[in-house]
Amino acid sequence: MIEKLKAIKERFDTLTREIADPDIIADNKLWQAKVKEHASLQELMEEYENYLKHEKDYNDANEMLKNETDPDMREMLKEESVSAKQRMDESVEKLKILMLPKDENDSKNVILEIRGGAGGEESALFAHSLLRMYQMYCDSHKFKMEILNIEETELGGVKEVQALIKGKNAYARFKYESGVHRVQRVPETESQGRVHTSTVTVAILPEMEDADVKIDEKDIRIDIFRSSGAGGQKVNKTDSAIRITHFPTGIVVSCQDERSQTQNKEKAFNILRAKVFDYYQQQKEAEYKENRKSQVGTGDRSERIRTYNFPQGRVTDHRIGLSLYDINAFMDGDLDEMIDALTITDQQKKLAASEE
Repeated sequence: MIEKLKAIKERFDTLTREIADPDIIADNKLWQAKVKEHASLQELMEEYENYLKHEKDYNDANEMLKNETDPDMREMLKEESVSAKQRMDESVEKLKILMLPKDENDSKNVILEIRGGAGGEESALFAHSLLRMYQMYCDSHKFKMEILNIEETELGGVKEVQALIKGKNAYARFKYESGVHRVQRVPETESQGRVHTSTVTVAILPEMEDADVKIDEKDIRIDIFRSSGAGGQKVNKTDSAIRITHFPTGIVVSCQDERSQTQNKEKAFNILRAKVFDYYQQQKEAEYKENRKSQVGTGDRSERIRTYNFPQGRVTDHRIGLSLYDINAFMDGDLDEMIDALTITDQQKKLAASEE
């Protein structure tokens, strides 16, 4: 591993010089590519520098021990040697994780899709609660959420919503949210206080650029129609809503949130690119299903991943067996403990698989 790190360090130093080279700066596309590669190695190189410092401290303490005769100094040097070795070992574990193959989508923005599932109006109300939860998480972490399309119900629930989440490493933070979210609570409409169980499906898709996903015009049909809304709210009186059908995959997306047909079309294509990419990615991953046993689920929308039990004040993630007991804070966007635990578990499983 250390030899590999030395080679990466040479590449990092070369990139450091190149991104300051006027000839490379003049070629904006080349310069941006090198800046991106340099940034991707930054954290790894910082940890490697830490490792080298701890290694030097360890070697220096052991070297001084060879000639030291004073008992107190020897004891102090032994403690320093043990401490430096411990820091070295901790640094090695961090380096192993940082050297795992990167998910190329981690740095991308996110298309969030929430759909009501089993449970009728209660499911739609919980879908609205999840949308609020993710919005509050975004607000507290400098992510920006933009609603692309939303279908609401008469009682304020959400049948379906797509939103764009922008920010540094958005996909890395949200990707473990894909799957079926189950809620157990007493609906406001329940007169006898019975607990109902409902489900909502969440999909997290990396935002794709035109260059990432090619959509041929002959493979799609674009329909224009008049927007509709719950209870007459926000209903456009012009034919500005857009529906795009992608024939090769059967994917259909609609967008009616904007009053401009052009804006709706742009947003609909944004959703379509993400869904088409995800469709083919899911097919590809299905071919390597055995390999996915080493990962925390991030893509199977049929997998029940989490239960929100309001009577017990508990949120349980079934993939890692973690339960948190402050459901109100969780629904207010306090998701970091859960997301961090999922990330660490995934890294540990991938690391174990790489060492087999």
